[in-house]
Amino acid sequence: MQVTKIIGNQGIPNKEKHQYTEEELQHEYDYVRAKKLTKRLLEKGLITVDEFNKIMKLNRQTFSPYLAKIMT
Repeated sequence: MQVTKIIGNQGIPNKEKHQYTEEELQHEYDYVRAKKLTKRLLEKGLITVDEFNKIMKLNRQTFSPYLAKIMT
């Protein structure tokens, strides 16, 4: 087995950190709350998996969480 030591961030693009606005933070928080509530409905059998997925898709569109692009 060969082990390679990586020094610094060679080959890793330097990506600036995203600075959230207060509105973006609120959207993130609202999305997380909506996700938890929707998951509880699913766990209690009040909605189906298909309904859960449809609701979560709408939640991503409504709250526009920062990572929504990779969540779909």
